[in-house]
Amino acid sequence: MVDEKKIGESLKDLGTIDKVIHEPARLLIMSYLYVLEKADFLFLRAETDLTWGNLSSHITKLENVGYVKVEKKIVRKKTHTLASLTNDGRKAFEEYREKMKKFLV
Repeated sequence: MVDEKKIGESLKDLGTIDKVIHEPARLLIMSYLYVLEKADFLFLRAETDLTWGNLSSHITKLENVGYVKVEKKIVRKKTHTLASLTNDGRKAFEEYREKMKKFLV
C-alpha cells in the first residue's frame, strides 16, 4: 500500500534540492570530486565528455557558490588546473544526496 503522506513529504523535499548541483553536468562534476581529493581538468573533461568551455563554465558556477576550489599551477611551463570540493561543497553534496534518497524511496 502506498503511503500518500510520505510521498507528499518527499515531493516537498524535492522542491528544496540544490539547483546548482542538480544540473546534470554539475552533478557529474560534483560526484567525481566527492570521491576524489582533487581532479585535474584533463581527467574531468575525459570522464564527463564535456567540452573545455562547458567544463570551465560549470566549474566556475560551482566555484562562485563556494562548492569548488580551483588551483592553477605551472608544471613544465604548462598550466595544470586542479579542482576540489570545499567543505561547503562536500556538505551541500551530502545534503543533496540525502534529499534525493528520500525522494527516490
